[in-house]
Amino acid sequence: MQSELEDYANREGFTLERVFTENAPGSEHAFFSMVEKLQGSDVKNVIVPSLWHFARLPGLQEAMRQHIERETGARLWIVQGVRG
Repeated sequence: MQSELEDYANREGFTLERVFTENAPGSEHAFFSMVEKLQGSDVKNVIVPSLWHFARLPGLQEAMRQHIERETGARLWIVQGVRG
């Protein structure tokens, strides 16, 4: 998965600096750590494999996406099926 994210970042002209992953099913520690790190940085682009990595329910996926964008000012880029 990280290789796919790196490929996507390179194609879009970004540098992949850090990858946040959850280690426990149902945990949201990495999500909140990511938001916290973004709030204190000048990073304005976030690449995710898919919105399914945030939640299974479409409404919750969108809420989490909006939370990231609203709280950090970053734009979310979704790889989801993109191939170079």
